[in-house]
Amino acid sequence: MELINCKKISNEKTEEIKEKIDKIKRHTGKAPGLATILVGKNPASQIYIRSKIKACENVGIKSFHHDLDENSSKKDILNLIKKLNENSEIDGILLQLPLPQNKDAQDCINSISPLKDVDGLHPFNSGLLNLSKSWDEIIKKNILVSCTPFGVMHILCKSSTEIESKTAVVIGRSNLVGKPLSMLLLSKNATVIMAHSKTKNLREICKSADIVVTAIGKPSFINREFIKNGVTLIDVGINRVSDKICGDVDFNSVKDMDVKMTPVPGGVGPMTITILLENTLKAFYNKKNGT
Repeated sequence: MELINCKKISNEKTEEIKEKIDKIKRHTGKAPGLATILVGKNPASQIYIRSKIKACENVGIKSFHHDLDENSSKKDILNLIKKLNENSEIDGILLQLPLPQNKDAQDCINSISPLKDVDGLHPFNSGLLNLSKSWDEIIKKNILVSCTPFGVMHILCKSSTEIESKTAVVIGRSNLVGKPLSMLLLSKNATVIMAHSKTKNLREICKSADIVVTAIGKPSFINREFIKNGVTLIDVGINRVSDKICGDVDFNSVKDMDVKMTPVPGGVGPMTITILLENTLKAFYNKKNGT
């Protein structure tokens, strides 16, 4: 097994972002700004938000955090987002999900200006991704793409994984990971199979793949019976079992195989935060360029 050094890939990208922001500050005296919104006190969400704020500080992005009470209404959230949309200091807005009490998260996401949608979940940005004809077009247009799938693509590219003409299986069809990742892989000319909870013969399908990305939230679900030697395994799953964090892949089952794999923890997670920083920088550039 070859473990992909995702922390190294993430750190190199973070340093690149920091250098660009330092240059912006020297030439304009300005810096990109990211607003984060946390509704309630979900412990995991609090940890994620702290990590994002710290990452912003490390690269020179101005951070504007807003805590809302768990009992805040959808109207309260929408009013705050409206103010942030109108604030010229803020280039990106991130609404931490999930929202408590089954509030309609998509309505709140839809109210974020597409130009400030650094999570890439607004229908406008999702549409731009789906209509893009190639990877080059996605990059050239600075499209705001959901952070985790874009981070996965960065890991694949930087780990010298061949994508064009390869068969990629994406397990999970969420709007946050599975669907956008499938479109990104297609833009790189992969043959993409989307698998999910209703997929039959999942083992046989995965066995045919050169790249397998799993984002289903089932601890150690993917084992050696699902994969062939030579595959690249991207484990997006983050599952807590007892006091340990593990992914969707059964590490011990595949560790003696000829596979290339991302670790959990310390794999896709750090890259996701790095892409959030990059999306904030993209949003800053897009505003400056009037796009």
